Amino acid sequence: MKQPQHGDVHQAGSHQADCVCSDIVIAGGGPAGLAAALSFAREGWQVSVVEKAPRNVLEAPAFDGREIALTHHTVQWLKQHGVWDEIPAEAVCPLDVARVESGRLGGPPLIFHAPGGSGKEASSADAPEGEPLGYLVANHLIRQALYRVVSRTEGITLFCQTGVTGYQASRNDVQVQLSDGRTMQARLLVGADGRFSRIREMAGIGSIVHDFGMSILVCRMRHLTPHDNTALQWFDERQTIALLPVASDGGIGDMSSLVLTLPPDDIARLRVAEDDDFNAEITRRTDERLGLLRVMSDRITYPLKAVYAHRFHAPRVALIGDAAVGMHPITAHGFNFGIRGQETLVQELSAGPGDPGDAMSLQRFERRHRRATFPLFTATNAIAVAYTRDDGPFPLARRAGLMLANRLAPFKKAVTRMLMDPV
Repeated sequence: MKQPQHGDVHQAGSHQADCVCSDIVIAGGGPAGLAAALSFAREGWQVSVVEKAPRNVLEAPAFDGREIALTHHTVQWLKQHGVWDEIPAEAVCPLDVARVESGRLGGPPLIFHAPGGSGKEASSADAPEGEPLGYLVANHLIRQALYRVVSRTEGITLFCQTGVTGYQASRNDVQVQLSDGRTMQARLLVGADGRFSRIREMAGIGSIVHDFGMSILVCRMRHLTPHDNTALQWFDERQTIALLPVASDGGIGDMSSLVLTLPPDDIARLRVAEDDDFNAEITRRTDERLGLLRVMSDRITYPLKAVYAHRFHAPRVALIGDAAVGMHPITAHGFNFGIRGQETLVQELSAGPGDPGDAMSLQRFERRHRRATFPLFTATNAIAVAYTRDDGPFPLARRAGLMLANRLAPFKKAVTRMLMDPV
């Protein structure tokens, strides 16, 4: 176990000291940053988490519209660190079937079943037999659960309502300047501050930014037809729709999360439309697939951009979460990559010489995380472009691609394994 450099203070005030010492400073108190804090603390390192938001936002994060599809590996990590028990069981929806369609062009859907379910062809020898493809949980509930565990974990200090304004890395440590005037001395600075990371920028690390020129609207919709724990991804002319199953009272399956991708002007119009007008348009856009849809939550919008850092580390700096890899939501793997990334980082640093800023350990982390993420990042962007272009041969190519993929059992097994990410 590493020797602590300062006492365990779980909730720091605004100006306790001019300089704070720890092993690791994490910039960003989102899911990736809090998960990394737990992983580092479990290895005996002292961790400081710097977050711009007030503490009450971490304690009770607001609903943000996002339903997170958790793989089995991610769920296992959450269980091992005591986070899963903080998520209400009634808020967890198993995902049994993933269905991909090409909208009004017709053709058979591409369907992925959980191993051992009705789609026997999707089974694989090392996937969890009889288990769902994954689990859907609201993002704000995961964030709240992570905070609860972090707040009672020895060796983690939270600094809220402040941010990192600069840093200087030397051979043996890193000096981190905060917006409230304090300085932190550590051996590693971790950037977990989102796709447009200031830490990445300060470190001089460039990134691939793929702007799809589209926006996303997310909200919860109630419907008459049960969703049967099925996620629908629907590529249509000039729109992409996902309807993700949401756990609801009584388990009757009458609630889904709408993820609608359209040009920004259309999304802006729908965000402020009257409920009745919004319900009618979304019901029409979904061809009444689940019957009449009624909006049951705030409508929240996001620009659609994917980001991939040129490097995942610099001297005494590491990038995790969306600061390293910000995925298009089509594969629902962004959160899972965030958990994988911080886990890989801590594993490599823990296997090193005991210095959390060790350059060789950071290089090994980068190689592993790049192998795990770059192929899917590239493929996802290519698929997203192909399925959002309606000119030339793209619509017919989409239909032909779905028909071919539906006949290839090895392909379906590989995709099922990717979706489940078994432990």
